[in-house]
Amino acid sequence: MRIVVIGATGHIGTHLVPRLLALGAEVIAVSRGQREPYQNLADWKAVRQVSLDRDAAEAAGEFGREILALRPDVVIDLICFTPGSNQQLVDALRGHVQHFLHCGTIWVHGHGTEVPTPESASRRPFGEYGTDKAAIEAALLVEARQRGFPATVLHPGHIVGVGWVPLNPAGHFNPAVFGTLARGEELALPNFGLETVHHVHADDVAQGFERALTHWRAAVGEAFHLVSPAAVTLRGYAEAVSGWFGQEAHLSFSGFASWREGVPDEDARATWEHISRSPSCSIDKARGALGYAPRYSSLQAVRESVDDLIRQGALTVA
Repeated sequence: MRIVVIGATGHIGTHLVPRLLALGAEVIAVSRGQREPYQNLADWKAVRQVSLDRDAAEAAGEFGREILALRPDVVIDLICFTPGSNQQLVDALRGHVQHFLHCGTIWVHGHGTEVPTPESASRRPFGEYGTDKAAIEAALLVEARQRGFPATVLHPGHIVGVGWVPLNPAGHFNPAVFGTLARGEELALPNFGLETVHHVHADDVAQGFERALTHWRAAVGEAFHLVSPAAVTLRGYAEAVSGWFGQEAHLSFSGFASWREGVPDEDARATWEHISRSPSCSIDKARGALGYAPRYSSLQAVRESVDDLIRQGALTVA
């Protein structure tokens, strides 16, 4: 089986490509440049890497044909963000592939009503990213269920792992928050710190894609959440991080409007994006249909990332 992975050297692809090779697949990794994956470099010796500028190829109307020219049996698209981009690829591949897997996002839900949120919940996305991803999902499911295009949509949560900074207990990406908690200093949280975030380790996302491939009949025409077994509240998350360093969490709380005055605008915007959605998603469907079994809890996944940041000197905790 020849599998083309678009965006293969990113967070997910770093873990997914070795899994595909272990299945005995021939893997073609498509990316804009020749960036190396975050880890598992030895596993990539058997991978054919193709450099392709997606934006330029799409502008010329050639991206779909370029992918088709690689003669894939399966295409995994990890970096599609607009309905037009998706449609160009689907139009080129229709009738030529056995399986097409798209990486979505749990932000297709907007804010939840009943939690944990199942895949069957109505879509009420807001913001360009979530809205576009929901439109892509809807289009692919119509293609699969009405026109026979073998599509599956997989929705990761907040991806973490070695190599990048995880979403922190204040709901943004400034690593200094972890240092504050590690030193036992006070951390201000918005509201009562009871909004939720839902992480997932990058290898567990890769596992979900692998399970969709190996459970074709159950996967085609369906969408699945790929998240850890449970979301965490900002407050509980902060208390857990403090405990990693033998500290008791010293937290203060204020309404979001007041809280944002004490943090940089970039951090405040990121926090609003996350707490306004407060995702908490179910994995029952992926467990039952695909055998999805995440190895990491949210906190375990974050701790691996934080420990690596400390080892690399990117985070000071003393």
